[in-house]
Amino acid sequence: MVICLEMISAMNPLPDSALDQLFRNARSQNGFINTPVSDAQVHAVYELMKMGPTAANSCPVRLVFVKSIEAKEMLRPCLAKGNVDKSMSAPVVAIIAMDLAFYEKLPYLLPHVDAKSWFVGNDEKIKESAFRDSTLQGAYLIMAARSLGFDCGPMVGFDSQMTDEVFFKGTSYKSNFLCTIGYGDPTKVFGRSPRLPFDEVARIA
Repeated sequence: MVICLEMISAMNPLPDSALDQLFRNARSQNGFINTPVSDAQVHAVYELMKMGPTAANSCPVRLVFVKSIEAKEMLRPCLAKGNVDKSMSAPVVAIIAMDLAFYEKLPYLLPHVDAKSWFVGNDEKIKESAFRDSTLQGAYLIMAARSLGFDCGPMVGFDSQMTDEVFFKGTSYKSNFLCTIGYGDPTKVFGRSPRLPFDEVARIA
């Protein structure tokens, strides 16, 4: 049996230092130091996150990376009070949205089957799939950013209808959640909250 190099690479676990960066030591940030994130770095985050799997390769996520002062001021009134300072201090606030017309791109994204027909006219399936897979892609964004040395602060404390009116008016996009990206201020990180043990949430069948 021939095993390709990609398969061999996939069998090798990451070193502890990488696992620490991605999971064990990574924290949700409440403030950021004044170090910018470049457009090239934003592109690099996307180039990693886009490789994560979605159902039928549907890729329903749509993103706005809010960086400029003007765009941040547009976002400010959409934020819950407790999320204003952390968002304004972040070099980037990503608006993770979902395209409710994502299925229109399926002939390109999954050309070997008529996947578009699975969704046309089925609003419930469209909404369910768009929300599930854009949430997955938002999680990939967090892990991609952490992989490249950034800190993140995912948030759901915002007015999604106002955000959609400001940033997505006239489109089929609907906001899902927000995520700050930058270099976290360690003085503003809370103590880590507990996690549930394996036996309380999982079983091996």
